[in-house]
Amino acid sequence: MIRTISRHDLSAVPDVMRLIEGLGTHLTQGIDQLDESIGFARLIDSYLDTALLLLRARCAVDPQAAALETWESAVNAMQLGSALFAVTGADEGAVECRINRKVRTLPAIGPMPTAAAGSWLTAFWLAVICRNQRRMTQLCEIPVERMRSPDGQYDEYIYHWVDTLQTYWLRRPGLVEKLTATFQTSDPTVARVAPRDLLDGLLYPPINLFYHFVRRDEEGFSPALVEALELHKTYWTLNEEREADIDGSIALGPLAIACLAYDGGIPIGVESEYLPKHLLQRSWLGEFPT
Repeated sequence: MIRTISRHDLSAVPDVMRLIEGLGTHLTQGIDQLDESIGFARLIDSYLDTALLLLRARCAVDPQAAALETWESAVNAMQLGSALFAVTGADEGAVECRINRKVRTLPAIGPMPTAAAGSWLTAFWLAVICRNQRRMTQLCEIPVERMRSPDGQYDEYIYHWVDTLQTYWLRRPGLVEKLTATFQTSDPTVARVAPRDLLDGLLYPPINLFYHFVRRDEEGFSPALVEALELHKTYWTLNEEREADIDGSIALGPLAIACLAYDGGIPIGVESEYLPKHLLQRSWLGEFPT
């Protein structure tokens, strides 16, 4: 039986269509400036944030991702996420990155605090959703220590989590041990930086979902996905301010792991606007180079 998890009411989000128009114009102009100088290249993390906001806004009005523009917004966000780590992974010279249907030559800018573990997870989720295995591999080859925040921005669990995902994708040994360490360090009695509601509602559920995926637990995967989406919904409806936040329109981490499961033949017994159908089912794949 298919379970349906309804998305919370997004009517409190102000004028989404105007938001989409403004974000699209700002993003296109910003991307076109990235290869002009190091100064513009250093803004790449802000353009990634804009691209993510645009993706979520498009999914708010196109919950099935049935429009090509929604797919294109996902691809642009993925490309900017990958580019962030490409330009910060080199100290000199330039790197070539495909962004918004063009290959661009961006100046290397060296390490930046924003090219950290949290951004890596976002970039990896986007690469999974867009089914770009080359980008997934490139991201997984980045040393975890390069993502460590010097100011204690993240709990230790996030580095174990990144290591776990890299180990899985690159088929390195030690997956069980690394996933176990992720579970242990993400326990609320251990994690101290992330607020408890954020940890419970958004950060922990993808880890639990991944556990069921790697075990190929077909009976347990869909219930875990239901739980992840219900926790996502609970988090984004805790108060009026969150309900008016477009960020809650999709569940990025659970969507990415559901994509892995879908591609791996695990039945997805859940339907939800938090999991846009045509992103989950890779309907637009191959429409244009990504």
